[in-house]
Amino acid sequence: MQIHQLKSLNKRKTKRIGRGGKRGTYSGRGQKGQKSRSGHRIRPAERDLFSKLPKLRGVKNKSLRLKPVVINVGDLEKILDNNSLNKKILIEKGIVKRMSREVKLTGNGEVKKAFTIEDVKVSKTAREKIEKAGGTIK
Repeated sequence: MQIHQLKSLNKRKTKRIGRGGKRGTYSGRGQKGQKSRSGHRIRPAERDLFSKLPKLRGVKNKSLRLKPVVINVGDLEKILDNNSLNKKILIEKGIVKRMSREVKLTGNGEVKKAFTIEDVKVSKTAREKIEKAGGTIK
């Protein structure tokens, strides 16, 4: 016996379906659908994910920077007991959760008291209203 004469012992052929014979109309494939067709291939899930992604037109990713916590000037009297405002006071009140978070005052509302403001960004209109009421911004 030589190498080219060896045969494998347990070689099973896969069943080939849909080639006529005594199987009837559907030939063991069932009725309609993707699996009953010749050359069927199931569509990979990645392709659906790729098709949902936008192709062109300036796709922008969200910025990783956190937006500042916005406080209106009109709400200062409700928030503060005394006339000073800084991040520590805002953390004690529960408006800001971390020191690293930025805070910005906007010009919505009216100011009647004179406030002293430290370590907080202030918009142009808010600055005008606070200084008009006699307050200071450091």
